[in-house]
Formats: sequence, C-alpha cells, structure tokens
Amino acid sequence: MTAVIRLEGLSRSFGPTKALDGISAEFPGGAMGLLGPNGAGKTTLLRILLGLLPPEGGRAEILGLDAARSPLAVRRRVGYMPESDCSIPRLTGVRLVAFAGELAGLPRKASLSRAHEVLYYVGLGEVRYRKVDEYSQGMRQRLRLAQAIVHDPEALFLDEPTSGMDPAGRREMLDLIRDLARNHGKHVLLSSHVLPDVEGVCSFALLLDRGRLAAAGDLATLRGGGGGRFEVRIRGRVADFAARLASAGIEATAGDEDQLQVRLPETTIPLFAAARDSGIEIRELRPVTPSLEEALLRVLRAPAEAR
Repeated sequence: MTAVIRLEGLSRSFGPTKALDGISAEFPGGAMGLLGPNGAGKTTLLRILLGLLPPEGGRAEILGLDAARSPLAVRRRVGYMPESDCSIPRLTGVRLVAFAGELAGLPRKASLSRAHEVLYYVGLGEVRYRKVDEYSQGMRQRLRLAQAIVHDPEALFLDEPTSGMDPAGRREMLDLIRDLARNHGKHVLLSSHVLPDVEGVCSFALLLDRGRLAAAGDLATLRGGGGGRFEVRIRGRVADFAARLASAGIEATAGDEDQLQVRLPETTIPLFAAARDSGIEIRELRPVTPSLEEALLRVLRAPAEAR
C-alpha cells in the first residue's frame, strides 16, 4: 500500500530548540494517531505537512504531494482542525463555515450549501444561524471540525480535537472522527496527548519525544505482549493461593475477591500443578494485554539508543 504520509529526514528548529530532529516515517492511511507529550513536535509536524511552515531539512509528502513545493494543492485536499479557536466574531456559524469553504476553493453557492450539510453532520444544525460568539467550548470544537470538512477533503489533520470538552461531548466528537474514517473514507491524522482518544479511534500511531521518533506502528505492535502476565479467576482463597504460587517461584499478586495476577514466563503447567495440589479450581485464565499508555511509557522511559 502506498503511504498517505511520508517523512524523510524531517528537521525543524526554533532557535536552539530542535522541534523535529531527522524524522523518517510512513503513515499507511485510515485513522492514524500522532502522539507525544506537550512540546514533542506534533503541531510543528502538522504545520509542515500543511505547507504552513518550511522544513529546514528533509522532506514531507502528503497524498503524493511535496508539502513545501505544493502547499496550496495540499490544502485543497486536506482539512485542518487546529487546537486554537479560529472564528471570526459576529459571523454566524453557517457563514463562517461557508467562508472556510470559499477559502478552500469552493464557489460561493456550493460552499454555503456544503456549510449547511456539515453543520447538521456535526450536530450544529439547529444553531447554525447563531453568532459564533455565543457558542460554547464544545460547540466551537464542532464548528472547527465543520470548517475542516466543508470542502470534502481526502485527509483530515485534527490537533487535540477533544480539548476542553466534557465527557459526553468528547465521546460524540470521537464518534464523528471514527465515522469520517470508517464510513466516509477519510484519512484522519489525530494529534493528541490523550491516549484513550487515539486508542479508541486509530489503528496506527507514531510517537514523538522531544522532536525525535520514539516509536511507530500499528497499535497491536506498539502495545506488545503482556510479558507472560495472566489474570486468573479461581474458586478458593485468593491470598492462600497467591502465597502458594510465590513459594513455588511464581510471581503472583492477589486482587479483588476471586482474582489474582500471575507471571508465567514459559508455560502454564506450574500454575495448574499448584492449583491441583492446593485444591483450587481455576475458573478463568486470560493473558493481560498492556494498555497503549503502559506500552508508550515503557518506550519513553527507555534510553534513546535502545529504541
């Protein structure tokens, strides 16, 4: 599959600070995550991909276009939802979104028609004639998404799209993003430091750390295995069984009620042997899959040369 985004030795500095330091990676398309703590270089990368900021070294390509050489062509095919507000006071929601469509190259009549459509899509149809000054934070987030999709782009760059939203609004925003990727065929690059957002929407992610590439790949690969960890449900006394396992050299941690967690580096045979000798019934045994947060924290804590 041809990569939707390709980075080759991409570098950018601001004074003595290296915002991006020789990044090389490929994004396969679909729903993709751009992860990293604040200051990792995520927004700088988005701006370079949009042709808004020139790289100092290397090359960034999106949808087969060189971002530095063809910035207008890129922005005709890509929608951008910035983290910060981008409204014009005293304009109504529909007029603001229509204006964004015109800036993207749509004729005036077509942009107004599309503005009505996308405002209904993001849940702002009933307030589209209200001035944007009166919109709540959650409504402004939806408005920015409407501005990003009004010209029906092939790809979307979303910078912290759930920032400042309440739990219900955050869930609805993620549902919209998921729908755009899965049912409308959009390539979505979701930039966020909120890992559950990325984990719930994306199948691929790239992790930046202080301007450098820390990890990249599909989420299953990034999570890795559980290191031989299993969750066990038993019928019997959990504390006694955990002590019996520990005496047999098996790392075990008692949990709540009928559960405990064990580490079995090679085989489950010692676990079942200990259960048999203790008169314990094992009711459930399942491997523990690390969360994306656990996996990425492990990567960030590793020395740079070990990545």
